[in-house]
Amino acid sequence: MIFNKEGSTTIITQEKTTIVEFVKGLEDKYESLKNDNIIVNLFSLQKITIDDINEFLLLSNKHKAIKHSFVIVSDKISYNEVPNEITIVPTLQEAYDLVEMEEIERDLGF
Repeated sequence: MIFNKEGSTTIITQEKTTIVEFVKGLEDKYESLKNDNIIVNLFSLQKITIDDINEFLLLSNKHKAIKHSFVIVSDKISYNEVPNEITIVPTLQEAYDLVEMEEIERDLGF
């Protein structure tokens, strides 16, 4: 797991372990991440299923409930295939753009 903090956003890149182990690692480190927007970069993983993405559901809901962005980056799964509570985009640039838009919405009180 690789952590890269840029301003109020932490990008977490996963390359080697299983999704279940990755989510468990995120949960273990969540206390230090909870005040940041989180981008989970799964772009380098070759095979991802809907079940893998759904592993992030509880963590995503928890993070969004405290008014922070939680975005998954993968071009292997379409946003139409995942539950509405999970935000998934195909590129890292789209993740940055989405976090920025959500921060503006929060600043405006939406």
